[in-house]
Amino acid sequence: MATSDKSTATGKHLLVVIDHQEAKVYSAEVRGSVPETIAPYDPHGYGRHLHSAHEATDGKTPHENKAYYEAVAKTLRGAEQVLLFGSGTGKASAMDQLVADLKAHHADVAAKVVGTVTIDPHHTTEAQVLAHARDFYAAYNKK
Repeated sequence: MATSDKSTATGKHLLVVIDHQEAKVYSAEVRGSVPETIAPYDPHGYGRHLHSAHEATDGKTPHENKAYYEAVAKTLRGAEQVLLFGSGTGKASAMDQLVADLKAHHADVAAKVVGTVTIDPHHTTEAQVLAHARDFYAAYNKK
């Protein structure tokens, strides 16, 4: 699993942009924030996909890589607020899988999640994502 040297991201407002291949964690209040990238462990070299056609599934949906979500949860410890961006829905959404994992295993971190936003990662730049997160936090914290 690839992570930076930090085990916990610092920042009042964190943004996680997640898919099944990697999670990028930004400090949303800092312009020009450099993300900490978390990638799933890929023991078989299948291009960092959590699921592989080479794995036996017995006709069922393959299980998510729990170590991946554990690494994301560890990174989010200490945040005051967390905003999640992802694509897809249900089991096709790494964002939804992360939320479920946080609720099941890291209730303290799950309580810090203030919103989830579905985005189109192929048509959204990093600058647009960060601007959207800053706008979200500005509106959310005015309540």
